[in-house]
Amino acid sequence: MSTRWLDPEERAAWLRFAAVMELLPGALDAQLRRDAGLSHFDYFVLAMLSEAPEHTLRMTALAQKTNATLPRLSHVVNKLEGRGLVERFPCPEDGRATNARLTDRGWDLVVETAPGHVETVRHLVLDGLSRTQVRQLARISDAMLARLDPEGRMQALINPDASPSAD
Repeated sequence: MSTRWLDPEERAAWLRFAAVMELLPGALDAQLRRDAGLSHFDYFVLAMLSEAPEHTLRMTALAQKTNATLPRLSHVVNKLEGRGLVERFPCPEDGRATNARLTDRGWDLVVETAPGHVETVRHLVLDGLSRTQVRQLARISDAMLARLDPEGRMQALINPDASPSAD
């Protein structure tokens, strides 16, 4: 099998996209660390809990929504618990499972932090695009997600009703 090298147009597109992948996480982290003392992943965990019914999810479902391994998620939730932002407790429906719940303090931090985070996302990603380009970005991202996540684990971010069950 011969290597299908990138042509100049593909290489230019790839290098630009790779630069975005390298720079965007650090820029999002910087804003969240400055404003809330959180990493982007910490905030993502809190945001997923904030959107869940009763601000509660099984750890397995939270891992799915955040694309985290259970050990990584457990480490982050432990850190968030230490700050009083999240609490864990046995799942009432299945005592073998553990739930994570956003505390009132965690909710307050998400509410306080969300406007700055949204403004950063707008400034860094969306405001530089036309409405047509935003739609194109969504379609391009869907095409990449279809290959990166063929099982649709991350679909819960886009359409919670379409996600496979993690329980």
